Amino acid sequence: MDPATAVPTYETPRGAVDLQCFGTEHPRVRVGPHGHRDLELLYFERGGGEHRVGAYTWPARAGDLVLIAPGQVHDLAGIGANAVGWAVEFSPQDIRDVRADSSSLLLWRSNPLLNPFMAAEMDPDVGRFCVPEPDRERWVRRLHDLRRELRDEPDGHEGAIAALLLLLLTDVARLAHDVAGAMRARDQPLLAHVFEIIESRYAERLTLRDVAAAVGLSGGYLTTVVRERTGRTVVDWILERRLADARALLLGSDLTVEAIALRVGFEDPAYFSRRFRLAHGCAPGAWRRASGG
Repeated sequence: MDPATAVPTYETPRGAVDLQCFGTEHPRVRVGPHGHRDLELLYFERGGGEHRVGAYTWPARAGDLVLIAPGQVHDLAGIGANAVGWAVEFSPQDIRDVRADSSSLLLWRSNPLLNPFMAAEMDPDVGRFCVPEPDRERWVRRLHDLRRELRDEPDGHEGAIAALLLLLLTDVARLAHDVAGAMRARDQPLLAHVFEIIESRYAERLTLRDVAAAVGLSGGYLTTVVRERTGRTVVDWILERRLADARALLLGSDLTVEAIALRVGFEDPAYFSRRFRLAHGCAPGAWRRASGG
């Protein structure tokens, strides 16, 4: 499959979650190469055949969880006749609109360094997980509950759908908590080391030179390698990690913007506010109010 080939691209309506089942009991699902403008989560309740994302082809196994980033081309045409699974598509903008528990609802994007959907966009292999066998019954139960709320629309279904999606995203975040470990397991020790350094020292006065010295490379060479493999530079990742912590503190604490800036590694609160505005389109205080913090 050539990702550059024109393929259908689907988008969920604003405020909607789309759930499709596939397998012997639920044969209707999109097959053939296609993409999505939103986020999609695939869970294989029972395995069989193979699944393709971009240039990757994997066996579809029971318990497999695959994250599809916006714009990625994937194909379910190769799954076997006995495979059973679920495809959940949702808009990230709509997650921000829910007001139940903003800090938790933003969990999937609270740490871009460990963001599993961002990792999947950079490297589809990093967006593939295996749900432990003891947890699989819970996953299936939640997906059945989500399907029932979407199908029957009982009283309060909007809140129930948001809560169930939150639980699924929380489980995804827990599976994906160790991106450095996942990269090491995929024979990318340099990236794993870089991410470990950023994770442990982002709140300090950490620079590209510091990270490069820690891994024993020049700053220029390290920048080139990290950009080629992740699409972002070391400096970008440091900034993303600091802004992630800042968002969590804006939502989960009553610290002032100035105090948050210092806590997450910005020596100049004014510079922090400028960087935050560039990333989010508004000042930290306005973002806190809009997000329910």
